[in-house]
Amino acid sequence: MYKAYLVSTGTELLLGKTIDTNSVFLAERLSNMGIKVVGKSIVGDNHEHIHNAISLGINSADIIITTGGLGPTRDDLTKEVACEVLDCPMVEFEAEVNKLREYFHKRNRNMPEINLKQAMFPVDAKIITNNNGTAPGMYLNKFGKTLICLPGPPHEIMPMYIQEVEPLLQKDYGQNHRQSAVITINIFGLGESQVEEMLADIVEDPRGCSLALIAKEGEIQLRLTAEGESTAHSQSILNELVDRIKSVLGDKIYGYNEDTLPVVVANLLLQQKLTLAAAESCTGGLLAKMLTDMPGSSKYFWGGVVSYSNEAKTKILGINDKNIFQYGAVSEPVARDMAVQIRKIASSAIGVSITGIAGPEGGSKTKPVGTVYIGIDSQQGTQVKQLHFVGNREAIRTLSAKSALDWLRRLLLKNEV
Repeated sequence: MYKAYLVSTGTELLLGKTIDTNSVFLAERLSNMGIKVVGKSIVGDNHEHIHNAISLGINSADIIITTGGLGPTRDDLTKEVACEVLDCPMVEFEAEVNKLREYFHKRNRNMPEINLKQAMFPVDAKIITNNNGTAPGMYLNKFGKTLICLPGPPHEIMPMYIQEVEPLLQKDYGQNHRQSAVITINIFGLGESQVEEMLADIVEDPRGCSLALIAKEGEIQLRLTAEGESTAHSQSILNELVDRIKSVLGDKIYGYNEDTLPVVVANLLLQQKLTLAAAESCTGGLLAKMLTDMPGSSKYFWGGVVSYSNEAKTKILGINDKNIFQYGAVSEPVARDMAVQIRKIASSAIGVSITGIAGPEGGSKTKPVGTVYIGIDSQQGTQVKQLHFVGNREAIRTLSAKSALDWLRRLLLKNEV
């Protein structure tokens, strides 16, 4: 398996002012290609520290990717230091000089001469176009290694990597060159320790695969990598392991690789030609946001009502205030009424409701913070589920919305709505 090492430069990353999201993005993209990230360094704008980090990367991996430090100022050192480590002198590229001058001309600004350093590259480097800034990137194969230098701003690096760098990596390190096979299994409704316990036999005997468990916003991602004699052999090993895992986890698995709960639910609704409406209280419209983040959601999502107050529940949804008074806004009867009423208002196939106590205040001994009721109404009847979550306000709201989607997913798979 090919290996990669990431170097993030910028003193702001060491001060806690800026989060290094670039390395997270790159690690995921590389992993999806079957390239293993073996390490990462975060260093400030210091010549010696950058030199040491890049040298470590060259000694550890086949691919070294740096982010940051490609600007025109004195402390933008990454490209110069990287070329120094590889002993590659740089020259001025006339085409890049012209691009820089044009960039400033379009903005009616004079270009400082210091910006010319951004047009300096080794003769045999491939220039990576930056359509969102002045700093182009660099892709350089040298001494059996690949050095890639990218700028720091995420809105610049992400399109550069996807549009230009990844195709180059696919050519040099892609399917025709690798022997490994990789898949991510997405799981909801189980904790990390539960998954590990349920898969104990598989963890102890992965049969040629490596496994990694990643907990993420109430979900578990199980990353599997197979290393066989060829890509086909690796895929065969992987398929066998996935079948073993599916036999244990069953419908706790909601998808694979890039699948998300909203996407999976949306596809099921489209396949079954069903529409959905939502009535939300404690989640404040988060369920609706998850569903409408995807284009074309009007085909299956009617819309939602954020009935946060008791008045909104009675006036907008038409819920009987006697139920609220007798049982409380966070209760099985109110969740049932919310699901029934939103479905009736929308004339949709399915009505989903969420009401709960997200905290940090508002809990009691009988209904502590984290108590949530989810209701689902359809032509097959009304069902309500009571759940208890722990965590801060944001975590409880996220888990509530995702739990509603996951329950709906299971019902759709069984044709029970």
